[in-house]
Amino acid sequence: LGWSSPVIANDKVWLTTFSATNNGSLRLLGFSTTTGESIADVEVFRIGDTEPPNPKNSLASPTPAIDPSGNRIYVHFGAYGTAALTTTGEILWTIRLPYISQHGNGGSPIVYDDLVLLNVDGYDTAFIVALDAATGNERWRATRPEPISQAYTTPHVISVGQQQQVISVAAFRTIALNPKSGEEIWHVNYPNGFSNVPRPVYGHGFVYITTGFQTPTLLAIRVDGIGDVTNSHVSWKLRRGAPLTPSPLLVGDELYFVTDFGIATCVDAFTGAIHWQERLGGNHSASPVFAGGRIYFQNEEGRTRVIAPGKEFRQLADNTLDGSTLASMAVSRTSLFIRT
Repeated sequence: LGWSSPVIANDKVWLTTFSATNNGSLRLLGFSTTTGESIADVEVFRIGDTEPPNPKNSLASPTPAIDPSGNRIYVHFGAYGTAALTTTGEILWTIRLPYISQHGNGGSPIVYDDLVLLNVDGYDTAFIVALDAATGNERWRATRPEPISQAYTTPHVISVGQQQQVISVAAFRTIALNPKSGEEIWHVNYPNGFSNVPRPVYGHGFVYITTGFQTPTLLAIRVDGIGDVTNSHVSWKLRRGAPLTPSPLLVGDELYFVTDFGIATCVDAFTGAIHWQERLGGNHSASPVFAGGRIYFQNEEGRTRVIAPGKEFRQLADNTLDGSTLASMAVSRTSLFIRT
């Protein structure tokens, strides 16, 4: 059981899982994309007889990250540990970053240059950390300012002119940092937002983020600021239909997103003006995906609605699989890889 999304490189698809047998095993699985043949099944950590702290979560929810060569996979299991492995299943290094989270693990690692970047947001400690991709040694750590609270987001590195920024969404604030040093560039405050899940999305000079529970707000933030830009660089806000769990999707000049309860929205990415809203049905955790000129909205009940991108809602297909689908789908060449 696991809700990490599949990731693909060099005709291999990777995902993580938890096996209750053998005293509780957190594992990396690899398969051939062409045949489905198993090519790796590796125990990374053993944690004993453990249950997910939230019935919707799993003990293997963060998605693995692959280095640009496709020859190394980085896996993260929250406070249970983080590791680097080769595609032959050799464990190169492991590290544990202990923290307490009410609902378990969620945010995924990303690879930037020679670093692995992670958000760690518990209710006892909160920080973003950069690990040396080759050794697992900590290169820098940026501690969240008080107050802190849990969050479950994935960082995102963007290019702003000649400068790189790592966008890190957390409870009560989003921070942009220098990915090489961890120094803050700018931040935006939202005092009532916590337990954030969606990853940030970047385009047209804006970072799009959601503020989390209790009532999410979608913010479009200009990324050319310095310091506290809460009152100067938030270009627009949208409260109607903002998601709690699925990440937004930017296609062209339109931003698409879906609530946890299946209301999909398309807005103008520059102004936030709503083009359309449509009830898709079901519960949604997976993020929408754009591939082959189509947008895929996948709900938890195994149903995927396929639409044409654009300012008017136009459905192209409606497909259903057996089983639950909370992980986001992966795309490789002309195939979709869907975890149930």
